[in-house]
Amino acid sequence: MMTAGVSFKDESVEAFLEQLASKASTPGGGSAAAVMGAIGAALSSMVCNLTIGKKKYAEVEEELKGVLAQADALRLKLIAAIEEDVQAFDAVMGAYGMPKTTEEEQAARKQAIQKALHLATDAPLDCARLCRDAIDLAEIVSRKGNAAVISDGGVAVLAAHAGLRSSALNVYVNAKAIEDRAFAESRLQELQEILGSAGEKTEATYELVRSQLV
Repeated sequence: MMTAGVSFKDESVEAFLEQLASKASTPGGGSAAAVMGAIGAALSSMVCNLTIGKKKYAEVEEELKGVLAQADALRLKLIAAIEEDVQAFDAVMGAYGMPKTTEEEQAARKQAIQKALHLATDAPLDCARLCRDAIDLAEIVSRKGNAAVISDGGVAVLAAHAGLRSSALNVYVNAKAIEDRAFAESRLQELQEILGSAGEKTEATYELVRSQLV
């Protein structure tokens, strides 16, 4: 179980997965999505680190140094997104748990729920943005990185895409319950734009990698 007062990012993988498998409502799918995206970003960093400094790849070294910086930054943002998802979900559950005996309490509870649902929609949407960026970086390292670790580039793009689609599910479920439909539709529209050609790019990158391995 997680240690009291300790952030999820400071726990071991085993401890995180134990909590994920438990009856506790957090961490859940949203946090798992952030982890998937972070794994994708980390693997892109790995490919860059195993490419930079090698004479064979001198022509792409500067480009991959830039990719490395972006991938490292993405990984840290996605790690932070694990906690953001937990906080957003806890806010929703806290709002639903508010008293509702009087009309005033009911009104306050309703307002708190809607406010929390806004946060719970924006949190996975932000994660989706980051995962989409991770897909783009994984595609670059799979094309230009060290061929000896090209399979890691393939895993990177698949992990990032899994994180993206998983985040999308959390956007959908929360946006559905939001009464401010203008807000909800704006988030759903942005999500569709983020998803865009992500599937095609992921599959193309996977096939590129696979073609080099078989």
